[in-house]
Amino acid sequence: MKYLITGGAGFIGSHLTESLLADGYSVTVIDDFSTGSPENLSAVAEHPRLKVIEENILSGSHLEKEVEAADCVIHLAAAVGVELVVHDPVRTLVTNVHGTERVLTFAAQSGKRCLIASTSEVYGKSAKAFFKETDDLCIGPSTNARWSYACSKLLDEFFLMAFHRDRKLPGTVVRFFNTVGPRQTGRYGMVLPRFVTAALKNTPLPVYGTGEQTRCFCHVRDVIRALRLIIPLEASYGKVFNIGTARRISIRALADLVMQRAHSASGIRMVPYEEAYEPGFEDMMNRAPDCNAIQTLCGWKPEIELEQIIDDVIEFIRSKNNGGRS
Repeated sequence: MKYLITGGAGFIGSHLTESLLADGYSVTVIDDFSTGSPENLSAVAEHPRLKVIEENILSGSHLEKEVEAADCVIHLAAAVGVELVVHDPVRTLVTNVHGTERVLTFAAQSGKRCLIASTSEVYGKSAKAFFKETDDLCIGPSTNARWSYACSKLLDEFFLMAFHRDRKLPGTVVRFFNTVGPRQTGRYGMVLPRFVTAALKNTPLPVYGTGEQTRCFCHVRDVIRALRLIIPLEASYGKVFNIGTARRISIRALADLVMQRAHSASGIRMVPYEEAYEPGFEDMMNRAPDCNAIQTLCGWKPEIELEQIIDDVIEFIRSKNNGGRS
């Protein structure tokens, strides 16, 4: 079986690439390395069943041919991270909407199995304790750039559902809830690597807003396991599945836990949203998934606890800082 992974040199994509290669599959990666990195694929760079194509999915000439050659297409290429979204909303919209449109158009032409990555951001300002895939969505106003990412990914979902209904595309949407682990960068505002980097440098951990906002963090290995379980299941076609954990923690408490696990006395620096992002920035105060749908589908549940997740990120960043030595 041959897989095509767009964004395969990114954080999640590189882990998925390694997993598939380890089980004997062939993988083609298309990535422009704008947010991903060849370094993420260094462990498998010389693998005989891996092909890496450096190009942008918006304009590259290889995409159509590679979709046609694949048995399964996993679309992970996207503009990600709140900081990137706020500071470059045009890139966010164009990449996420038109890139996905191209991938799905080519996948529908040849009837390829297709998964696209969406995000918990689509739930917007919902006040529910746990978000369910069938919930109504509450997005903020178009004058606030923060919501452009949610809207772009939601339009991706509508695209897939339209192709499924109209052209019988065997497609599935997965909504990630704060996937974290080794190789994730804090460059675009990802909170855990940003906290760990600060803790290891003994500089104050920057906590945005009040710090009372809660999130759930799922290890990338658990996420890859979920994707691998979903891929072969026809019962997943034309449906949406949350992937995440139910354990919630406030960002302030996360900062404290990171310092504890890193044995750091860095302390915390509170940063107003208008300083971190832009005036009028709106945040989601609580974001936690209801994962009953995926559990019913394939029995998946996350297995790795938050403390282990933090330890893995600490080990990765410490090793990177030491030139690859733990």
